[in-house]
Amino acid sequence: MVLTTAALLILVALPLTYVLLQAIFPEITRGSFARPLAMLVPTLNDPELLYLLGNTVRLGVAVVLGCLALALPLGALRALFRIPGGALWDVVFLVPFLIPPYIAALSWMMTLQPRGYMQQLTGVQADSFLFSFWGIVFVMVLNVFPVVYFAASRTLSAVGGRYAAVGRVCGANAWRALWKITLPLSIPGLAASSLLVFVLTIEEFGTPATLGAQAGYKVLVTGIHERFSDWPLDMPGAAVLSLLLVMVAMAAFYIQHWLVNRRSYVSVTGKPARLEPLELGPWKWPVLAFFSLTAFIAVGVPILATLATASTGTLSGGLTWANLSGRHFQALFDDRGGALQALTTSLSLATGAALLTGVLGALIGYLVVRVRSKSSQALDFLSLLPNTMPGIVVAVGLILAWNQSYWPIQIYNTGAMLLLAYACLLLPYPVRYASASFRQISENLEAAARVSGAGFVRMFIKVLLPALAPSLIVAMLLVFAIASRELVASLLVAPAGMSTVSTFVFKQFEQGSPGLGMAMSVVAIFTTTALILGLTAFSRKKLMIQ
Repeated sequence: MVLTTAALLILVALPLTYVLLQAIFPEITRGSFARPLAMLVPTLNDPELLYLLGNTVRLGVAVVLGCLALALPLGALRALFRIPGGALWDVVFLVPFLIPPYIAALSWMMTLQPRGYMQQLTGVQADSFLFSFWGIVFVMVLNVFPVVYFAASRTLSAVGGRYAAVGRVCGANAWRALWKITLPLSIPGLAASSLLVFVLTIEEFGTPATLGAQAGYKVLVTGIHERFSDWPLDMPGAAVLSLLLVMVAMAAFYIQHWLVNRRSYVSVTGKPARLEPLELGPWKWPVLAFFSLTAFIAVGVPILATLATASTGTLSGGLTWANLSGRHFQALFDDRGGALQALTTSLSLATGAALLTGVLGALIGYLVVRVRSKSSQALDFLSLLPNTMPGIVVAVGLILAWNQSYWPIQIYNTGAMLLLAYACLLLPYPVRYASASFRQISENLEAAARVSGAGFVRMFIKVLLPALAPSLIVAMLLVFAIASRELVASLLVAPAGMSTVSTFVFKQFEQGSPGLGMAMSVVAIFTTTALILGLTAFSRKKLMIQ
């Protein structure tokens, strides 16, 4: 309990505490508590603040509505009807979530800009749409709609069609049964996924920085980044904006909690009945066309644009056979600009974050479930707190916390800062998975191990960990995938001379080398996907042997 609490205080509580202290005491970086709240009122009275806040909320709401409009029909069709190749569509719609948002934004830029790929192929260019508010919404919806799609398909599948069928028997038409029965029963899953989409949107930096910069559309995340990257540095202002961003995220959590708990629906009352999907009949081909069009726009266009940029010699040469070249990949493997080092650094940090959060998640999950006390409740709260802390807030907090001379161990301007940032942001995933698994593991197993003479460590490793392994491995793979593509924290806290995949790609576009950046994107996407598939297959094989 003591060691786990100390780890959580360092990972989670310390960054947020320093953000709060910096917002209250603007001179704290100089070791002074003078002029408390001196910068709070001027920052809150800044006309730009209301502009940034309004843009952030507006963008989050628009992306949520766009995801619901796109993913809810897809999820409902997948859950209630027999879709040819249904499992394959699930895999395809998972791909957009594996493509880093900033790479997707850059791909769409290469496609829709003047002399872009769409204009070369069709004669049409849409830069005025792309570099606008609705263009930003369009790109972000295509990146995060899988969150709502999987939640809707699984929720509606669990609810099943039998309740709507009862409503039809009682005289309701199809639309009334959907509105009065199916959708209310699906509110918890849809509200949770919508909340996640909103939080992912307001904390996303890559897409607003890439497209919003040319559209003149700024949000809180880009405002915080400007205060840390433009001279003179405005740390108190960045801290105030960070706290405001946390408050917006917490307000979203509160609204989701209110929606879920204002009514209670019980949909499982006995032995579960198997859902028999309905046949599409004459709607088969229109539905397949809908699925195919969505897959092409959300998956095909970004990947094809990435491959095209990486595989052409020059952008001005266009999409011609004569311009086909592998020089960008050659430059990548020749380690131009430290490309291989960036890839190795990202994979190493992602592996370290997965291991660190896996160990902590298992211990915290055990303490939360088995030790029923106020201390365990505090651990549960601390472990969930990163859900309300966008990546840029964690980065700001880490900079403020560790850029101090009084620490006995100096980790500022080292790779450990990135590891701490990744672990803080992604800790909730292993904790939630581990907690759910421990609730399904009988305490009799622990008692039997103790009676047989095993201590806590031996019992945990030999008895509980094998039972926990399937869920924990899934959570660690998720941590690995997200950490290997993280951008905003990497941009802010990476030490001088250290690059990750995300910062390498971002800087290549800034320096006018999109081909090399996209070559790195191709390698990173396929490397990460292959590692995840390989580790998943290996873990399943090992578990089956055991």
